[in-house]
Order: sequence, then structure tokens, then C-alpha cells
Amino acid sequence: MAQEQKLDDRVALTAEKIRAGKTSLGIEFGSTRIKAVLIDDTYATIAAGDYGWASHLENGLWSYTQEEIWTGLRTAYARLAADVESAYGEKLTHVGRIGFSAMMHGYLAFDEHGELLVPFRTWQNTNTSEAHGKLSELFQYNIPERWSIAHLYQCVLNGEEHIGKVRFITTLAGYVHWKLTGNKVLGVGDASGMFPIDPATHAYETAFIERFNALPEVAAQPWNLADLLPEPLVAGTPAGELTEEGARLLDPTGTLQPGITFAPPEGDAGTGMVATNSVRVRTGNVSAGTSIFAMVVLEHKLARLHPEVDLVTTPAGDLAGMSHANNFTSDLNAWVGLFGQFADAIGQPVDAGTLYGTLFRAAIEDDVDSNCGGLINYPFRSGEFLAGLPEGRPLFVRGPEAAMSLGNFMRAQLFSAFSPVKIGMDVMTKDEGVAVDSLVGHGGIFTTPKVAQKILAAAFDTPIKVMSTAAEGGAWGMAVLADYLFHADQPLDEFLDSRVFADAESTTEAPDAADVAGFEEFFDRFRKGLPIEHAAIANIPLETK
Repeated sequence: MAQEQKLDDRVALTAEKIRAGKTSLGIEFGSTRIKAVLIDDTYATIAAGDYGWASHLENGLWSYTQEEIWTGLRTAYARLAADVESAYGEKLTHVGRIGFSAMMHGYLAFDEHGELLVPFRTWQNTNTSEAHGKLSELFQYNIPERWSIAHLYQCVLNGEEHIGKVRFITTLAGYVHWKLTGNKVLGVGDASGMFPIDPATHAYETAFIERFNALPEVAAQPWNLADLLPEPLVAGTPAGELTEEGARLLDPTGTLQPGITFAPPEGDAGTGMVATNSVRVRTGNVSAGTSIFAMVVLEHKLARLHPEVDLVTTPAGDLAGMSHANNFTSDLNAWVGLFGQFADAIGQPVDAGTLYGTLFRAAIEDDVDSNCGGLINYPFRSGEFLAGLPEGRPLFVRGPEAAMSLGNFMRAQLFSAFSPVKIGMDVMTKDEGVAVDSLVGHGGIFTTPKVAQKILAAAFDTPIKVMSTAAEGGAWGMAVLADYLFHADQPLDEFLDSRVFADAESTTEAPDAADVAGFEEFFDRFRKGLPIEHAAIANIPLETK
């Protein structure tokens, strides 16, 4: 009875917080899932909702439709609102603060009437190599293929019909925020993946804008770049309010009321840094999902231009180095799904948690070869700049004498998933001597205890911490950034240390010498075998008809 009373009291207290607006809502558009998370003033998740989706090829480019964006958003929010009513008996009429985040980069271009000019081009597209090369040389600053400015400039170089009509470009998070508030703004972290940010001013690099506008092919356009970009805002800056129209877009039932203050919309890199308490200098995180990136907050700018390292910022505007790989779990999930189909076929179906856990644990059993027994996997569903691949072809290969076992196979899957991001991380730590005091992993792959953490420690040869919030992900991190609007009198790193993570639990996995040596041997084979990928691209069609 006492336990039931405690539960009733907790539900009643949470219901009171919901009525009083002591809540923050974060919604993040990931590559495979849109997730909505409602937290209370202790940063505990009190309700959630989600929606699964996937990108598709449209005229050879990865995209999501506007209809998918809004259907997914409304569905995720509706499921969260239903969760609130079911658990606490409250209709969600308001929240304390709201924030939106999404996968970074890409290209959403609008005309003077706010109409989308071409289908949304996501970060997965690698058709911008010419723009990447020319802009990186022009600025002496790495401009990755997936950045918004690379997409814009490639459209100019290609002479695309729509380019003269462009009046505004933004990211997915910026687009949703604009439609819900009317404000064309962006969190500085997300903005830094559109165009380089000056860490001293937290604004776009003025000299780079001038150089870009001076290019003859750009000067011929009827626009100035500075007029096309959303305004960057640092974390803690109020970024607008939910309008009447926006409230109906988010909640067509009319239950949610307008007037709620918004945080600056951020990218998934920024929310990953927040979710792992990695916004302080010399801290870093690895955010692992459909794509993967490793980030370290830098003490100073890098000495040289490195195409393998992106320079972005934290939500507070501090410079961070990022190694970003387009590919991570897509191929891994496909193989796990195949094992799931086999289990179904023999009449022994298993739930996803058991399936993933069993297969992952096989990768670290005592009888597994530290170097995967000669097995190699290439997880490239899409193109991968770090590996020099314009397109993707997932491949599993082995020599005739390789040790084919379940453990070695799953170890090769996990080793290969972490291999592309290691390329850029090695540049930072080995070539530039970037110091890392702590590195935190987060994302669903860390849900199975120890496995991915142990393998990542081997890949980077550094201890990897996983926090109790690791599985919460970016939507939770965005909700925390929304709550930060209440506490912006503190620097963001102090706010996270003293309020959000003061009592957070974590586990740390130190690198094992045999695992490190095994990974390095695998990684050497992985890189030497990349010509196999080029042959596959040349001989296997991208689309099967």
C-alpha cells in the first residue's frame, strides 16, 4: 500500500507540474525516427512519442517529402500528448518551453512566397564534391559535401533552373521552427553546419561571405548570401513564440495553445553534446545512429585544413572538431533483421532487444578473434566522403581461409560501423594533437551494455563513458536546451554540470590492448580493401528495378 501511495503521489506531483508549465518539450527529426520528449524540472522524461520514417531516392538524391515531415511531427506529438493524458490524466494545453532539432546540413530552399523550390536534399547526398573542393580552397576552411552552402553553390555551378528564385535557405530544424513561429533563425550549432561561424562573434564569417559573393557565378545571381541565411542564436536566447497557425500545424486538435516560447532550433550534433554533457573544452562525444559523428570541443583552431574534419560549434558557440560519417547502423540493422527473419522462419521469433543483445554480445565472447578472423565488412548504404566514395554499396567480404563464425561476423559488423568515423578522429588526435579529457558515447547502439562501448574504446584507444541518459538521445537534449531558457544567467557548461548531470550515473570502459591491436589490424585491411567498393559502385546499379 505504501508503494502504491508513493506512485500515486508521484503521478499527482507530475500532473501538477504539467498544469503549472514546469515542463520542457524537445522534438528531434532523426534519420529514421522523429521523437518527442517531455521532461519536468528535474530533467526526468515524463512522456514520449515517436514516428518512424526513412529517406528515399528522388531523382537520384536522398529526400523526405514535406508531407512526411508534417505527418511525422504531428504523429510523434500526438503520441506524446496521448501518453501525458494516459499517465497523468492531463490534456496537454501548454508546456513551459519548446525546442526543435534535426539532422544537420542539407538543402531546403524557398522562394519569395515561402514555397519550397526543389525537394529537400538531405545530408546523405554527396553530389556536391565540386562545390566542396572549390569552397574549401577559397576559404581555406573545410566545407564538407553535406553542408548547406555546398549544396547552394553546387546548384549555382550546375545552373539549376530554380537558383535565381532562392530567397531563403535553412535546415530541417530551421524550417519547422520557421513554420511554427514565423522566425527565420537557427541555433548557432546548426547554423555552423550551413556556413562557417566565427567563434568570437557567434555570427557567420563575414570575410567568407564576401569571398563567396565575389565569385563571378555567384555575383551574377539576384541575391546576396547574407540575405539567404537564417540568423544564428546562441543557446539560452528566446527564439520566438508558437503562433496560432503553428499550434494548429503541430496539434490539429486545437488542444495545444499558442504563445509558448521557443529555444533556438538546433542540429543533432548540438543536442548530442548536451545529452552527453560534452560542451566544455577538451570534452567530446560520439553520437551513433544512422550516421555517426565524433566531436571534440577545441582549445584553439586546427593548424591546417583537413578535409576529414568539420569545424562546427557547440550550442553556446564554442569551436568543435567533428569527424562525420554518413553511414553507421543501416547495414548493421539489415543484417540483424536477416537473423530475425531466420528466427521467425524456424518458429522461434525473438523481440528486438533479445535479438540485438544476443548478436552484439557474440562479438566480444572469449573465443572471438580480436581482428575479426580476416572478415571485412563495408557498411556503405550511401556515399562516404571520408572513404572517398561517391555512392554506397554495402558489402561483406572475406578470404577463403578467413575464420567465419557468428562472433567474428558480428565483430566485423561493429568494427566496420566505427571505421569511417575513425578516419577523421585519427586526424584530430594523431595529426593535430587534439587533447581529449573525456569521450562520451550515446545513441541506441549503447543500449546493450558494454559491447559497443568496448569496441569504440578499441577504435579510438581511449576510455569511453556511457551515461544513464545515453539512450535518451537528441530529443531529450533538445528538451534540456529548451529548459535552459529558464536558466540562461549561467553559462551552458555550468548549467549542465550543476543542474542536469549533478547526480548522473555512468559507466566507463577502458581500451583493452588486444582489442586495440585487433581493431588496428582490421582497420588496415578495411582501408586497403576500399578499391573493392569502387568496383562495386562501377558494376552494381544504385537502384534495383
